Amino acid sequence: MILLLQKFNLEKTNQFLLIALAFLMPLTVALANLIIVIIVLLWIFSGDYKKKYNEIINSKLMIASIVFYCLHVIGMLWTEDFQWGLHILHKMWYFLLLWPVLFTIVNKEYTKYYIYAFLLAMALTEILSYLVWFEIIGEFRKAYYDNPTPFMSHISFNPFLAFAIYLVSHEILLNKGISKIKFWSYNLFAAMMVFNMFITGGRAGQVMFFAMIMILSFQYFRHQKIKAFISTMILIPGIFFTAYQVSPLFKERAILAIDEIVNYDIETVASDQSVLSSVGVRILFTLNSWEIIKENALLGVGTGDFPTEYKKISTRISPMAPYANNPHNMYVLVLVQLGIVGLLSMLSIMYYQIKLSFKESNRFFGDVGFALPILFLVIMLSDSYLLGHYTGLLFVFFSSFLYKGFDKS
Repeated sequence: MILLLQKFNLEKTNQFLLIALAFLMPLTVALANLIIVIIVLLWIFSGDYKKKYNEIINSKLMIASIVFYCLHVIGMLWTEDFQWGLHILHKMWYFLLLWPVLFTIVNKEYTKYYIYAFLLAMALTEILSYLVWFEIIGEFRKAYYDNPTPFMSHISFNPFLAFAIYLVSHEILLNKGISKIKFWSYNLFAAMMVFNMFITGGRAGQVMFFAMIMILSFQYFRHQKIKAFISTMILIPGIFFTAYQVSPLFKERAILAIDEIVNYDIETVASDQSVLSSVGVRILFTLNSWEIIKENALLGVGTGDFPTEYKKISTRISPMAPYANNPHNMYVLVLVQLGIVGLLSMLSIMYYQIKLSFKESNRFFGDVGFALPILFLVIMLSDSYLLGHYTGLLFVFFSSFLYKGFDKS
């Protein structure tokens, strides 16, 4: 098998597959997974294992990723629900195998092609989204008039939009060599995505978008913190209130979220169904999960025991409220499963990403390498985004090349 693989250009084949993965990532689970399987199989059977091992073991970031996964494996030792634990291990496998595999085959010289492919796919989603929204075509897969997100739910779609807006905006603002055609095309593309952000229901992505504006402002005014602060204070309220006036969906969901937070009452929750709204139920999940965390602070209840333990607490504290297999908060989920040890392990991944972004001499890699973990740290407050196929793959794929070459143990 190794001799057969040596008969064709493995490097070019890998880069072609990575470009294909970048394009398919926002569009289809099945085809993206097919590309992933091909990449992993080629990696396994292509030999040169010592070089691959050395590259992985000499990266603190890769070690942090593998340790994070291995803690989930160790957490199986004291879990009672072994089947659900296997389910979690399956969803987290990117951190054990895919990320290290991608890390050893990505080539920074091909970065622009990865990003172009990703943005091309996002442009396709924009076209389809607006065709549905303007009712030129009927419902398309997951997209319908009130929530035009063609290939994934709004929970994943809006974080993709926010990150794509960041990439395009960074080129517009900070690429001094950008051509006029590309400059105006990117401006139109960014405007389309920003408007789309507020005609869909993904509030986590919208929060991520506002966090992105803050990050981009400080990156643009790199040595002028006051200007960065002022621009942030103008842009965020300006966009928020414009969207509030223009988008009925955004206005409705913003009012609902604020009302749920301000008027949340745990005693009422325990006796009726008022927490069935998305923000209210997330608050309840967090409060109930905290009761589990207090009793299992160091090592958690085990990789598979969140549903079982949550049901016990919910039955006692809020019997009329729904149960949960997931608290819709990555920090809470990891704390329940693996305790403080697990949380510190997860945060170490973001720590190394941020640290490495400061070492990068190329401004694009440094800026995007800083923005990626920060944006995920924000949205993981509202859902377990490292567990989701789309967002987990987004995080791992971009992480595989943004930090390569500057991470030596």
